[in-house]
Amino acid sequence: MRTFIFWSWKFGSWLKSSLRVIKEQGKMASMLRQSMRTCPLNAWAARFAARSLTTSSSLQAQVQTKSKKSLAKPGVKNIVLVDGVRTPFLLSGTTYSDLMPHDLARAALQGLLNRTSLPKDAVDYIVYGTVIQEVKTSNVAREAALGAGFSDKIPAHTVTMACISSNQAMTTGVGLIAAGQCDAVVAGGVEFMSDVPIRHSRKMRKTMLSLNKAKSLGQRLSLLGSIRLSHLSPELPAVAEFSTAETMGHSADRLAAAFGVSRLEQDEFALRSHSLAKKAQDDGLLSDVISFKVPGKDTVSKDNGIRPSSMEQMARLKPAFVKPHGTVTAANSSFLTDGASAVLIMSEEKALAMGYKPKAYLRDFVYVSQDPKDQLLLGPAYGTPKALERSGLSMADIDVFEFHEAFAGQIMANLKAMDSDWFAQTYMGRKSKVGTPPMEKFNRLQKEGGQYGLVAACAAGGQGHAMVIEAYPQ
Repeated sequence: MRTFIFWSWKFGSWLKSSLRVIKEQGKMASMLRQSMRTCPLNAWAARFAARSLTTSSSLQAQVQTKSKKSLAKPGVKNIVLVDGVRTPFLLSGTTYSDLMPHDLARAALQGLLNRTSLPKDAVDYIVYGTVIQEVKTSNVAREAALGAGFSDKIPAHTVTMACISSNQAMTTGVGLIAAGQCDAVVAGGVEFMSDVPIRHSRKMRKTMLSLNKAKSLGQRLSLLGSIRLSHLSPELPAVAEFSTAETMGHSADRLAAAFGVSRLEQDEFALRSHSLAKKAQDDGLLSDVISFKVPGKDTVSKDNGIRPSSMEQMARLKPAFVKPHGTVTAANSSFLTDGASAVLIMSEEKALAMGYKPKAYLRDFVYVSQDPKDQLLLGPAYGTPKALERSGLSMADIDVFEFHEAFAGQIMANLKAMDSDWFAQTYMGRKSKVGTPPMEKFNRLQKEGGQYGLVAACAAGGQGHAMVIEAYPQ
């Protein structure tokens, strides 16, 4: 079994979904929400995902901001998210299978241009996040931008930080604007798990490189004669943590066991995610999704990995990692995905000058890191209290929470960690627990007005991210 780290969600849907949710709870995911960041997906989770696609900007509720203070700070530039789009997220190996990553990223960028009517020369910088890079287009941000018709005078670079790569792309854009380097940045994420790069073995690579340098026929024949059958064994992308040699799915299973998360709890949470996602899809609430005409194939208009099942069907699946007694299965894990997303970030002054009505302010954010062996997937538990403290907010102030769902067991373990005084005191140096979000605020669309949203995610390497967003007054 292998685990690949996604992120096209890369804030794809889960970050953008929280932005959309808060806008719905005040006119407002993938990363982008993944960000359905875009984010980690396991290679064998073929049928089900523990992702929630429950957001949209189609419901126009008015933001109720009078009851809470704004997080604006004197002398600090306000940075806003103007709008965002994503391609449909598809199971790898399906309709997108003959494309390349820059094709999907280009489609997202073109969709953003169409959605915002943004002049192509009005962007100062483009940043994309990805995890498994296509070697022919290692700076996929640049290639996708050129393909989408952006000026070749606009710099672009690509970042990677596992499941939070597009989060890093987005906050990089925030930093460029805050520093006065830029007024408008496009950030996004892309992942293409249908065609991950597979290398020759190291011995074969050395032989092939030596062949390029060989100056005579004799040298070439000698090198060719040195090739052995074992040299032809391919090298697949790493699917395990480099420092621990453990797959993410195995870590999720151990984490669930450590926090006493049962198989039943995980399956119930996964069913909730799929059911909410299906309802959002059927009701036309996923308004960030753009249609994409796949060359030589049909036009794709919706995600194909949303598949509500039943508790009885889910219970029949065998453990995917820790066998025979593990609790993580294909039904309560996220799936391998192909997809891309893009958002337009601006200084508030620039956005208003260009006639835009932003969707949200991007406020404080943090990155965290901890032990990758036993706490690999606890990024939200560590990042949430820090983001709240930086913003001067409490859990009760947050109107909607959007946590990246890699595994149902990972989500439930984070919630239990957040609700534990012992964990807070022993591992975080805090006097007491931060608490858990009410489930009616968790990865769900709410029509009533709201002001603050909190996005959080775990990532490979024991890292994590959290960000506070504020709905833009309507």
